[in-house]
Amino acid sequence: MDIVSNQQRKKIHPRKFTMWVAIASIIMMFAGLTSAYIVKSNQAAWQEIELPKIFWGSTIVILVSSLTMQIALRSFKQREMRQYRVFIASTFLLGSVFIIFQCIGFLQLWEQQQVTLKGSGAGQFLYVIFGLHVLHVFGGVIALLVMFTRAFFGKIKMYSPVPVELAATYWHFVDALWIYLLIFFLWVR
Repeated sequence: MDIVSNQQRKKIHPRKFTMWVAIASIIMMFAGLTSAYIVKSNQAAWQEIELPKIFWGSTIVILVSSLTMQIALRSFKQREMRQYRVFIASTFLLGSVFIIFQCIGFLQLWEQQQVTLKGSGAGQFLYVIFGLHVLHVFGGVIALLVMFTRAFFGKIKMYSPVPVELAATYWHFVDALWIYLLIFFLWVR
């Protein structure tokens, strides 16, 4: 009996495995998009853009949100539900602020006419790549909203950390992805 239970403990949870497969496919998508950016940037009609400063603010926001998510996970595992509620709510709010900052940044690019529908260059890639990232963050915010709702209004019967661990893994991933994308757009000019 001990051998079977030890083997089961060593196996990855099916939902965690699914999360890692999804993360791998998202990485491949963004790797393809950033590779296409590099290839296209060598063309003659390529137009560079200046990133709005608000993207730095959104970077700080998403880094802080990653910290609050980690504290929420630790709090849940220690069954400190009051602290968990505070930090899962904070992560949700910070994720929402990140999305708002991104939208403001896109509007600033549009107003500066650095990006047009007929143009060619970094602007179109930035809209697609950053836009896809924002969609992934939005998915994470929806998951955080569900967790927030359960934390405040649900009746917890079982303290399974798996859903919180999944949310934390995904949230840290979109954080790291944002840092990669920002560095990529600053470095590859």
